[in-house]
Amino acid sequence: MTLALRRRTLLAVVLACLLCTGAGAGAATLLKSPAQAAAETVAPPPDVLTAPVVRKVLAQSVVTRGKVTASQHVEITAAGTPAGVGRAVVTKVRAEPGATLKAGQVLLEVSGRPVVLLQGAMPAYRDLMRGTSGEDVTQLRKALAGIGYPSHGDAPGEFGAATEQAVTRFYRARGYAPPTSSGNADKGTGAGAGTAGGRRLPMIPLSEVAYVASPTARADTVTAQVGDDANGALLSVTSGALVVKGSVASYEKGLIRPGQKVEILDEATGTSASGTVASVSDRPAKERDGESAQSGEAYALRVTSAKALPEEFNGADVRLTVVAASSHDEVLAVPASAVSAGADGLTSVTVRGGGRERRVAVRVGMTGDGFVQITPREPAAVAEGDQVVVGVQTRDRS
Repeated sequence: MTLALRRRTLLAVVLACLLCTGAGAGAATLLKSPAQAAAETVAPPPDVLTAPVVRKVLAQSVVTRGKVTASQHVEITAAGTPAGVGRAVVTKVRAEPGATLKAGQVLLEVSGRPVVLLQGAMPAYRDLMRGTSGEDVTQLRKALAGIGYPSHGDAPGEFGAATEQAVTRFYRARGYAPPTSSGNADKGTGAGAGTAGGRRLPMIPLSEVAYVASPTARADTVTAQVGDDANGALLSVTSGALVVKGSVASYEKGLIRPGQKVEILDEATGTSASGTVASVSDRPAKERDGESAQSGEAYALRVTSAKALPEEFNGADVRLTVVAASSHDEVLAVPASAVSAGADGLTSVTVRGGGRERRVAVRVGMTGDGFVQITPREPAAVAEGDQVVVGVQTRDRS
């Protein structure tokens, strides 16, 4: 055998040994004894979760939704066709959605005649003219006097010459000729009512006035457009103090009583206000959307604010937090998950400190905001700042 051949043979043997050695080392890292494999798959000890004992005022709250709306909603319609006009057509619109309206303001025109907003609790139901009398006349005169057109010369509740003068001045100040009567005002007022010696006299037609309870109102919806036939509702207005209407579920109703404090929160703007429960209905109103008939009974809830709500709240969908009960003073409290009842019938918490745990018997009081009031059966067995066990958490080996 030549020297070169011997060298190649030796090199091949060395390489084969190196390969065998590497394979053996790799196998040693992959192959484990059963004891070693079992030890490595045992779960790590769990972490004990604790929370501090605190002193705080507990409040039991009910959270629901509500809608802010004015106490009065009025739809303005064209009540008939103005005298001497063949067709009722919208000729002007002077109110925009969301605009603030004042008593005495012209809302729109129908065939050239105004529809005016006045303050009053009673809706108009007849034409008013010389010779008419009643509560609606009293309301008209009071509404006109409130915006600067008094009628002191007439007897209470009577539509007389002083009221005619007030009506005339009111219309002319707004750029319109006062409407005039064309015959008897109403049955029982006597023949010739509304005229004087054949002369047509100023009047207030049913079709030209709309009453709201407050001196100001808000245009809610405006459907009328110039050129449209004046049919149906032309616009709607809201007035009166803003109130909040909501509902509570049947299982919450027993917690709600008039006079309880309420936080009113407009989440869109972050604005909040304080209020109180005004009423909660005795009978269910309707089922809540998306809930079954069994769980969906809802009871109407009405909330009033401590101060007048700003106008920007009108129409807002708000969150209502009703404080159903409160501890008033600070009490010793722990998270609800820290309290447990044992087989011996004792309610207790587990206090953890210095690596040790001790069970402390307690009496529980009111609950609220996820906490429970506790009173240790042995004085000073639990104090503010102590750590109590609220659960365990298994650690992930990965």
